[in-house]
Amino acid sequence: MAAMYICLCNAISDHDIRRAAADGVTQFPELQRRTGCSDCCGCCESEARKVLADAVLTIQGPMLGNASAA
Repeated sequence: MAAMYICLCNAISDHDIRRAAADGVTQFPELQRRTGCSDCCGCCESEARKVLADAVLTIQGPMLGNASAA
């Protein structure tokens, strides 16, 4: 799947945000510190938050399912 730019100011794509989530980022301020996403004009913040939340849910979903099965 082709990358979609989320933050045009800093050239941050949805793939960059998903990669950050895979590296352990779960909170938006941490995403901003690591990537620079939404630290300029802020127009991308809502979409960046959505992509991060979806990525975290995708990553943590299987882990949460395994924890409840124990």
